[in-house]
Amino acid sequence: MRTKFLVAAVAVALAGCAYPTHDMQHDGLTHQLHHGGPLRSAGERTLTGFTFPESVGCDAREGVLYVSQFGGTQLSPAAKDGNGFISKLAPDGRVLEQRAFNETFNKPKGITVRGERLWVTDIDSVWVFNTRTKQGRKLPIPGIQFANDPAVVGSVLYVSDNRSDALFRIEPADFLDAGVQPKVSTVFTGKGVNPNGLWAARDGSLIMVGFGDQPRGIHAMAPDGSLRTVVQPFGKLDGVQQLHDGTLLITDWSAGHLAHWSLSGGLVSIAKDFKGPADFCVLGGTVYVPDLVKSEIRMVGLAR
Repeated sequence: MRTKFLVAAVAVALAGCAYPTHDMQHDGLTHQLHHGGPLRSAGERTLTGFTFPESVGCDAREGVLYVSQFGGTQLSPAAKDGNGFISKLAPDGRVLEQRAFNETFNKPKGITVRGERLWVTDIDSVWVFNTRTKQGRKLPIPGIQFANDPAVVGSVLYVSDNRSDALFRIEPADFLDAGVQPKVSTVFTGKGVNPNGLWAARDGSLIMVGFGDQPRGIHAMAPDGSLRTVVQPFGKLDGVQQLHDGTLLITDWSAGHLAHWSLSGGLVSIAKDFKGPADFCVLGGTVYVPDLVKSEIRMVGLAR
């Protein structure tokens, strides 16, 4: 059944549970988060044959997926061992290119795609690629410890670092041309956010979910740089995506599931029994959630 399928993610806590918000002011993002009824799984399928997949990036223009994989035989997310790679998949899970880019990666993590550009983080740097020509350029990020997720807001690229509790800004986002000298700056550190998954919201703000030793929550950074808490800490959150109705899908390692969250409905579990639900994406009504620990990708169809 193909109704309004949209984004998916593994989430936290009990189904239908509502969590308190820190700031209920009627700004654009808060208003958006109220809309939309709860989502449910319309069917699931598990893809195997991966080696520690951390992120799935959807290329809606070409109708394909890109999967970052750590490679190797042990789960070592910070090892500079040259074992990482990025695969290109069809929406049905068929591998189109085992190694989509002829570059050496260590532990490639978050992927975001816009037009013919693909960005992917790798420990202390971020890459940008032309998905058509396969040309790429690597940019070291001074001061970063554990580059996790990239997100593009306008002409700016943001990169999260959950281990050092920091957010970095790179401008311009498209630095593929060797003649471009991007400016790298630190947006914030030590805010108790531990930003992991990032998402460019419809109102121009940047949504971020936290991952740390202690439970972390959902936060939003306005275009003017002001930071606020949307949901108080409740889990180890990895991926996040805003749906067309403004509500959110997230993945949570603590609860081992994928969930739908809104201010009006709280948190509703959609898909369970993950061990390491990581950075996901949605394409054609299906959510693709990598399980980093199980070395699998779960395809979850969403319906209301």
